[in-house]
Amino acid sequence: MIKVLWLVVYNLIIFPLIYIGAWFVKFFHPKLKEGFEGRKHSMETLRSCFGKTSTQVTVYWFHAASFGEYEQIKPILSGLKEIEPQCLALVSFFSPSGFNHVKDDRIDCKIYLPFDFLLTIRRALKIVRPKKIILASYDTWPNFIWVAHHRKIHTNIFAARFASKTRKLLPGLRSFYRSVYQSFDTIYTITKEDYLTVQKLLPDHPQTLVRVLGNPRYDQVKRKADQFTEQRTISVLLREKRVIAGSIDAHDQSIILGPLIELLQKDSSLSLCWVPHEPSKKAVEESEGIFRDAGLTTKILRSKKRTMLKNGTQVGIIATVGVLYRLYWQGQIAYIGGGFSTGVHNVMEPAIARLPVIFGPKYRNFPEAIDLAESGGGFPIQSSEDFYEALSRLLSDKNAFLKASFSATDVIHRNLGSSTRIVRSILRD
Repeated sequence: MIKVLWLVVYNLIIFPLIYIGAWFVKFFHPKLKEGFEGRKHSMETLRSCFGKTSTQVTVYWFHAASFGEYEQIKPILSGLKEIEPQCLALVSFFSPSGFNHVKDDRIDCKIYLPFDFLLTIRRALKIVRPKKIILASYDTWPNFIWVAHHRKIHTNIFAARFASKTRKLLPGLRSFYRSVYQSFDTIYTITKEDYLTVQKLLPDHPQTLVRVLGNPRYDQVKRKADQFTEQRTISVLLREKRVIAGSIDAHDQSIILGPLIELLQKDSSLSLCWVPHEPSKKAVEESEGIFRDAGLTTKILRSKKRTMLKNGTQVGIIATVGVLYRLYWQGQIAYIGGGFSTGVHNVMEPAIARLPVIFGPKYRNFPEAIDLAESGGGFPIQSSEDFYEALSRLLSDKNAFLKASFSATDVIHRNLGSSTRIVRSILRD
């Protein structure tokens, strides 16, 4: 009865308000507008890919919010394709950052997730007829889940994580989210704490199977690292004395830019790779102007294939996407952005490259960042002074640097194996 109530409220009030609000905001938000335009073609793409597909063909529908969540899906999709090479993989995205930048030959069809209207979702599921729907981490759209459950399509969410003080457990909201999560057949959480949160959300609901299976992103960054066999045999101390500042937004810039410029001016042997989170022409040119005004030699790197800094260049500004994981192997220390705004970005890629990782205070909802901080491989900061102190110590104290470097990589190796567990569970449960 509660589920029916929320279905009515969501479809008559909540989602129409979300849609109308987003429709107006898109005129001032280019990425949101791009997503709106892309969704106009989703149903046409589905009919083209699956309109004549035999009912005997197994289809797995994966969904990721953006590029980062697809990094979790990647090893799972790879594992399923190895076991069932004839299956078809549909991958849907919410954000243009995923739809535009994910290139994977194992994907048979790629779309923006259709708008979460009841009739639209029903039509999409009728066309695709997936055997299972598999979501990464958190991007749960109610009608998508409810309709799949009604059509008896097995629905799974893996690498499920919840904030330490998640709003999903607040009075009123708990009832709504319970109606969504109890429609999942299986939920695979990252940590035991996430598992306990699900138990609070779904008390006395044995129909949903909940397991703790870890985070497959650890396996993915390890697979990427295996491409750098030669570099991994060289001591990290033999690399260039370089800081990699990745996924930097305006909030990060206000904290770390001043200390970085000061250290670069003091030490001509120190260099920097500056990687904006959104490398727009305006952002790149503004960054270049700031560093040049500070008397530093700069170079804008626009090619995905040429990311090495030339001798004598102190600051390389990266004006392309999809290369950050390679850049970490060219440096010694990483600062990862997002920790002063929406939450810290991917800290695992620099960790596997043996880099001590510095990040902002908003990291408590990211188990991998917590692991790094607790192990001594990660350094949360609150201010410019904290950043200057942490970076200066790592640059000047060889023993502290080596201890942090080892601890960072050790976190990755201690958490490997989640992908295999998840693939086995998806096929079995």
